[in-house]
Amino acid sequence: MRIVVSKPLIGSAVSRLRESGHDVVVLSENHSQEAFVEAIAAGCEGVLSMLSDPIGADVIARTRAAGKSLRVISNYAVGYNNIDIKACTEAGIVVTNTPDVLTDATADIALTLLLMAMRSIPAGMKLLSEGRFTGWRPICLLGHDPRGKTLGILGMGRIGIAMARRGEALGMKIIYHSRSGAKAELPWAHISFAGLLAESDVLSIHCPLNSETKHLIGAAELEKMKRGSVLINTARGPIVDEAALADALRTGHLFSAGLDVYEREPEVYPALMKMENVVLLPHMGSSTYETREAMGGLAASAILDVLAGRRPSHPVNPEVFELASL
Repeated sequence: MRIVVSKPLIGSAVSRLRESGHDVVVLSENHSQEAFVEAIAAGCEGVLSMLSDPIGADVIARTRAAGKSLRVISNYAVGYNNIDIKACTEAGIVVTNTPDVLTDATADIALTLLLMAMRSIPAGMKLLSEGRFTGWRPICLLGHDPRGKTLGILGMGRIGIAMARRGEALGMKIIYHSRSGAKAELPWAHISFAGLLAESDVLSIHCPLNSETKHLIGAAELEKMKRGSVLINTARGPIVDEAALADALRTGHLFSAGLDVYEREPEVYPALMKMENVVLLPHMGSSTYETREAMGGLAASAILDVLAGRRPSHPVNPEVFELASL
């Protein structure tokens, strides 16, 4: 069977697929969207896709029109907002993701952003790199201690919980808001969304991107945050209105921000690029050798399971199996 892998991977994922007897096509690092769609439409049973690969209803329709038997799309990410799940389900295509394995790596990046943003690290690095550092001074590059501050978690899934535990280790008070409500097993206070905005010294975003969360943090929400607070986003860029965020940073309403994801990724809102009170990383939340290899292994296993007639570990649309049994 033919499998299309969107980009080169580290680890043994591709070799495992080939050793299982499949014809595996690995696209180049910088392939176009059209090249990706053409590779799928040319005929394949499995796709190992990236979060940066849009797979909409049009792509599914094009594949079906060509009479191809695509059976599984294994997304190399926890999120899957790049895929039209409804269209896949209707076509009988199983969609899977890679949860659990990138929880700690992403939470570590969120913590890194928190510390850098609270301690004015970007401004310090720029001062040094531009040759303007003239020695230690008592009122230079002041930041804030995390200890004793309130860390608000927006979206209390696996990564949100991991981030809360890291904040707690720093001596921070933890509060959270989840659309699914309070989680009885967690020791922290669940409060309203409005309360989270008002009470957080640091707001860390960990919710999924969907129609309800796009621009969930806009001008009105930023205005409701504490003056001098910090915003961290390692979830999805479009959750935050970057123009409104830039205004809040420029006026000093927010002390700083730390971003690993962007509204129009890979583009970054130009004003943010010029600011010293924002930490910008190039979507590297899961970028450790160990995590990326584990993601590849999980994605490959899902494809092998579906093509062998087995139920994969992490189906996004398990109703496909129910429909198939009717």
